[in-house]
Amino acid sequence: MLSKTPTEKIVHILISDDGIFPNNGRLPLLLYKGTIELPARDPARVVEELFDSHRWSGSWRNGIFGVHHYHSTAHEVLGVTSGKARVQLGGPTGSIYKVKIGDVIVIPAGVAHKNLGASLNFRVVGAYPDGQNWDMNYGKAGERPQVDRNIARVPLPEQDPVFGENGPFTELWHI
Repeated sequence: MLSKTPTEKIVHILISDDGIFPNNGRLPLLLYKGTIELPARDPARVVEELFDSHRWSGSWRNGIFGVHHYHSTAHEVLGVTSGKARVQLGGPTGSIYKVKIGDVIVIPAGVAHKNLGASLNFRVVGAYPDGQNWDMNYGKAGERPQVDRNIARVPLPEQDPVFGENGPFTELWHI
């Protein structure tokens, strides 16, 4: 079930190219704090169904990698289904955020993310907009300029992964 999400619970930040990680200076990363109230039983299923109902599919269940990485061919959403973690967004000089159960991170193509430490029970459900296939990049030599071209071609998703057609995402993400 969804809780009401006042605007002050939505963090949106533009993360620019740092010379190693392309990040995304056009679309802000969105962090929805405490957005989803989850049941004790099978919370991941609830998040998967929510994302899928808004055309974000290809879901998976796991943690967040403990290495800086990004996707140049797809946007990504991560919904925290248990535990808590410290996540760095934007590469080694990026900001660090604490996330916990019920939080959702909408990551534009190109934005680096890394798990800096988490509780033993930390889990997320990840998904991608329908029709987008993700790749893996680590800020290594030779990735650019191809990944920059890829990022520029990634289309906007049709809906906000949490709120659907009329969510905050639709006001904050546009080209």
